[in-house]
Amino acid sequence: MSVTKHVISVTVRDEPGVLLRIASLFARRAFNIESLSVAQSETPGISRTTFVVSGDSHTVEQVQKQLQKLVDVLKVIDHTETAFVDRELMLIKVAIARPEDRVEIRQIAQDFRARIVDVARRSLVFELTGDEGKMDAFVDQMREFGIVELIRTGRVALPRSGDATDRTEIYHSQEAVPGTQ
Repeated sequence: MSVTKHVISVTVRDEPGVLLRIASLFARRAFNIESLSVAQSETPGISRTTFVVSGDSHTVEQVQKQLQKLVDVLKVIDHTETAFVDRELMLIKVAIARPEDRVEIRQIAQDFRARIVDVARRSLVFELTGDEGKMDAFVDQMREFGIVELIRTGRVALPRSGDATDRTEIYHSQEAVPGTQ
């Protein structure tokens, strides 16, 4: 079986300990969580967690089934098998060794639509959003100048619009939280 990256969204009740139970399930299956993002969703009391893990399809399917059994888990989606939109955010501090580097770095950043969020004499900090490929390409371009620091949020994902499940998603998410009907 081939090992592939899986982008998995888990919609959960926003309760203490839920993330620990989910992460423990991944750990028991010996999955390394490559990225993790958690935030409130469009529905009060509900959070959406996005995991990126590598594994074969059968094992990931088993993890999904076990996730569905957790009491606070409302929905599990493996985006890998469907059309989805994903993004991540990166902050990257790039060294400025010579004045002429500043001009070249700013031009490259403009090509990537990166935004300058901090300016210092010896460095620039950029904010960049996009898919994983864009992030990796920007990092590769900045390596020759010297990356001082870098942090990435991890991927977040949603199914593409127009999917037949759009209407049922709204209905089920409202049904899942007491008092939202």
